[in-house]
Amino acid sequence: MSVVCRLSAGWLLDHLSFINKANYQLCHSHDHSGLAFVDDPAAAASSDGALVEAVSLDAKNSCRKDSIDEIKAPEEKASLMVKNTYVFREEFFNVLKPHGVANNQMELQQKGSEAGLGNGGSEQQERIKMNGSYYTAKAKKKRKRSSELNHGERDALEYHLKISGLILDGTRSLVQEGLRCGFLQPSSSKQICAKTPVIEHSSLAELCEMAKQFPSVNESEQRAVCMISEDSCVPEQVQVSCVTENTTNYAKTITLMGQKYLFPPKSAFLLSDISVMQPLLDYKKKFGIIIIDPPWENKSVKRSNRYNYLSHWQIKQIPVPALAAPGCLVVTWVTNRQKHLCFVKNELYPHWSVRGVAEWFWVKITKSGEFVFPLDSFHKKPYEVLVLGRVQQNTDVPLRISEDDVPQIPDQKLIVSVPCILHSHKPPLTEILKAYTKPDVECMELFARNLQPGWTSWGNEVLKFQHIDYFTAFQNKSDK
Repeated sequence: MSVVCRLSAGWLLDHLSFINKANYQLCHSHDHSGLAFVDDPAAAASSDGALVEAVSLDAKNSCRKDSIDEIKAPEEKASLMVKNTYVFREEFFNVLKPHGVANNQMELQQKGSEAGLGNGGSEQQERIKMNGSYYTAKAKKKRKRSSELNHGERDALEYHLKISGLILDGTRSLVQEGLRCGFLQPSSSKQICAKTPVIEHSSLAELCEMAKQFPSVNESEQRAVCMISEDSCVPEQVQVSCVTENTTNYAKTITLMGQKYLFPPKSAFLLSDISVMQPLLDYKKKFGIIIIDPPWENKSVKRSNRYNYLSHWQIKQIPVPALAAPGCLVVTWVTNRQKHLCFVKNELYPHWSVRGVAEWFWVKITKSGEFVFPLDSFHKKPYEVLVLGRVQQNTDVPLRISEDDVPQIPDQKLIVSVPCILHSHKPPLTEILKAYTKPDVECMELFARNLQPGWTSWGNEVLKFQHIDYFTAFQNKSDK
């Protein structure tokens, strides 16, 4: 279970545990003659638009496997299986102390302008007062700004003042429970934060752009789904023109531009951008949970050029109503800008016929239970907002799901977890959200950067955190 504990305030989650329970096992057949059949596909880019061949073990070796089955007894066949188990690298959750920026800001708040500058006075602190409270911001002299808040900053601060008490008290109670059960550990002066591993790999977003230049697949040859199953006899191709499914009980590996990615069992994905979403509609599935993590526009994104952002108008074009089952639970991640929060609640959700809005908060803590940033930091907050609602066909009547007793969505709940240090690796919501839906609903994540068993995921970087370098492998051979 990824839920460590549940209290009235919300949930304490173990993100790393959730990833590793996904059964990232690659099965290899191995006979006593030394022949090894390895689930390790080769990359290809064919003229018909294929980006890669993702070959499952049985697809690659089914004929040879049949001959082995004929000569081996059942107890012998069990001894021929070798399993590589992959686990997500723990150092990506090794958040032992508040981030360095947060430490500098705390020092500024406590000691004044002489603390934490360290560069000959090239920086200064600004103290901004609102409603009797002071908030500290840091600014370079060359870009000295007025201490007057603009409209957006004032709205954000007012919102923060309304929810900060809820977040402080709720997080404290969940952290205390986490310390009591041993999931969290008190901070120690001996703790040393490990250096973040640097992993470089090809841009999946660039791959999507390249794919648009390939010749299109003939309509007669186009399929809605590319399925990797236990009895596949031919290589399956990952294309932007169809959804790719792993229907087996084991993970598979796929290769894109020479990079390997782990494909968890019972999952599906579409690697494409917002201009190629028709395959999701052709998939013919209706989803009871849809999570959306849009690439919101902000100054930081513009400066860093980290990823392409979408305008509010573009986000409204996402076909959520066409993908949603009746009463679908819609969850949207929102950055700490009131402009985006108001857009989701007042414009986007009404456009999608989503009603019953509630707000939850993801609170990020260290392994000892401290906020990763000070709660009252002006520039960085230790929390993000989720907006929840349900799709409703008739928006003129009060929201009703069905006659089934599906619990109503509670408001102002906290999801507290140690965050992954990889940018925008969101915590798992599966075990929490399924309590507010009918059993066995189909689940989808839009703008996803990783895959989950039982989920369909879409995005132009949908495999990003499935890169094999984010995992460590252990080999288990059954010897009877």
